[in-house]
Amino acid sequence: MKHGRYPFIIGFLIVPVAIYGTFVVAAYLQAFQLSFTNWRGFSPDVNYIGFDNFTKLFHDNVFWKAIQHHILLLIFLPLLTIILALFFAFLLNVGGGSKGGRTRGVWGSKVYRVVFFFPQLLALALVAVIFARVYSPDESGLINGLLHQFGGDPILFLADKNLALWSILAVLVWQAVGFYVVLFSAGMGSIPTEIYEAAALDGATRGTLFFKVTLPLLWNTLQVAWVYLGIAAFDAFALVNVMSVDRGGPDGATTVLGLEIFRNMQDYAQFGYASAMGVVLFFLTITFAALTLRVTRRDAVEL
Repeated sequence: MKHGRYPFIIGFLIVPVAIYGTFVVAAYLQAFQLSFTNWRGFSPDVNYIGFDNFTKLFHDNVFWKAIQHHILLLIFLPLLTIILALFFAFLLNVGGGSKGGRTRGVWGSKVYRVVFFFPQLLALALVAVIFARVYSPDESGLINGLLHQFGGDPILFLADKNLALWSILAVLVWQAVGFYVVLFSAGMGSIPTEIYEAAALDGATRGTLFFKVTLPLLWNTLQVAWVYLGIAAFDAFALVNVMSVDRGGPDGATTVLGLEIFRNMQDYAQFGYASAMGVVLFFLTITFAALTLRVTRRDAVEL
């Protein structure tokens, strides 16, 4: 009976593993192969040119500008999202204080959880279309329409190269916060209430409960959230492609690697060069995830 379970398990795994290998692993391997060619996507002939595409990348100003934008997103997207999500999750689970020896969230916390999660139900492309209208520089834009009513000058959120990337970052944070509120709420829900009750009886303030109890016990969840948000910072293609001026503008102020990969394939038919960018993006993402897990690793807190 013991040996008979392995064919049973293999029988369930063989189909999904085969599908994953065919459509994911094989696609990655093909991208690696194409990155060493000058293939333009139309001819069956593939000419290998070695590391020429990667050499060209390191002299491409647009490529480095996209890397700079990813670094900015990599810093601020996880930081802002996690801070906001932690704050709201704490309010929804512990922020109501203690009553009858039991901690509780703020009034209406169950409804707020659903409201916070609403943005996750919208596709990123739809979110981009909505906020493109919110940021519209004319009176039809939500923000500039209000400014016009009070006699203020319009703000060029997406046309000002000093504001464009920050405006897109704000949308990324808005779209992501709800998911991490739910994630952190689930993590806080797994913390025994006796710990909060004991701390409250000892006179712990809400700040003490947050920094001395919640954060240490929520560390593994925070680690996972940071990795996920870092990966999201290396994407941002959908928002930039739909919202930005001239796809990545103005003057390349919002371009990201995903957009440059798409542009080199779609507009310039440089499939080999685009694949080289994809390989770099792959290694950047993997390196970030590995470093984050290594740097933030700490011993588990015993309950």
